[in-house]
Amino acid sequence: MDPMIQPPIHRFRNNANAIPLGNRGWQGAADHGLLDLPGRRAADDRVVDVRSGRTFVNLSSCAYLGLQGHPALLEGTIAALRREGLYAISMSRLRVHTALLDEAEAGLSELFRARTIVTTSASAATAGVLPLIASGHLCDDGEPRVMVFDKYCHFSMNLVKPVCADETTVLTAPHNDLDFIKDACKRHRRVAYVADGAYSTGGSATVDGLLELQDRYGLFLYFDDSHSLSIRGERGEGLVRSRLGAELNPLTVITCSLAKAFGASGGAIMLGPERQAAILCRFGGPIAWSNAANVPSLGATLASLAIHRSPELAELQARLGENVARFDERIATGERGNGLNIRLVPIGDEAEAVACSGRILERGFYTSAVFFPIVERGKAGLRVMIRADNRPEDLAEFCAILREVTAEAEVGAARP
Repeated sequence: MDPMIQPPIHRFRNNANAIPLGNRGWQGAADHGLLDLPGRRAADDRVVDVRSGRTFVNLSSCAYLGLQGHPALLEGTIAALRREGLYAISMSRLRVHTALLDEAEAGLSELFRARTIVTTSASAATAGVLPLIASGHLCDDGEPRVMVFDKYCHFSMNLVKPVCADETTVLTAPHNDLDFIKDACKRHRRVAYVADGAYSTGGSATVDGLLELQDRYGLFLYFDDSHSLSIRGERGEGLVRSRLGAELNPLTVITCSLAKAFGASGGAIMLGPERQAAILCRFGGPIAWSNAANVPSLGATLASLAIHRSPELAELQARLGENVARFDERIATGERGNGLNIRLVPIGDEAEAVACSGRILERGFYTSAVFFPIVERGKAGLRVMIRADNRPEDLAEFCAILREVTAEAEVGAARP
């Protein structure tokens, strides 16, 4: 090693290990034709691979309510471009932004019953918010907080750990371990907990238990609830926000993606006090220095807001729930009956999980193999992401294929 380069510390990330270990799964997926598929939308929930001409049902899409191709969103995008006469104002929102941004944020704030800031992505929201929680600048007392990250936090949150560690102490808690968090609150006067609301590999945070700790110890709570936005709550406000009161507690911040079930693009941050918004827009990393959301994304956001205010939202949520029930009737998973729509079918060996995914794609369905570092080593599986626009007959066929393929994998694993 170059003597002028500081030796790596590897407190919160270790590319030297993670890349060689993780790349085996990615390369296996590439070898099975599961990566870099150039697709075009076909009828309903189908995708056409333009290279092979093969059509498949996509069970790895986050468009959980099927809104990405909704005529109202497409028209809203076009109408916004025509109305504004430009694609974007290419500068920071802090100085000049399109009035559509104010319109979208006002609509989201009313829908979610919380001051809401729109960002270019959920990851940008995370990168902006977490360091300011760590330094205490989003807290009333202005004092740093010990940052406790759930072990299963999404990569976008874990990526910010080293930045937070420049401001305060950073700890990693076992998944959903309320005792660990409670102990941290007893040992430290100010603590913040960082977690997903609904996790991308299935399951959810123990929200009620965390709220009890917040009441007792003043625990600051940060959730990325991207995977439950729109599919949960009467207004589509998501799993976490639907559990909270009429006003968002100043010790709670929720970020989410508008590019999943919501049907648009970009991210959003739900806040309590107005002063938090001012700090974020001035010092929140990419929220402050990067371009604001562009006109097409804001047009889609406004169109989706109209759907969320209409009876159609409940209809789509019900349709999604029915499809999830159809899957759960046929396939047993640890997530069965949890009210969400992501299911993880355990395989174990990552090479076998990738091979199973490849065999399923050959029969007309795309479902992602997940492996390290998405999940722990030795716990690879297939992630199934069910949507409102999946046809019931397709789900029945997919489940039959899934049972057949995973049974073959079990037989293969049992051979000496």
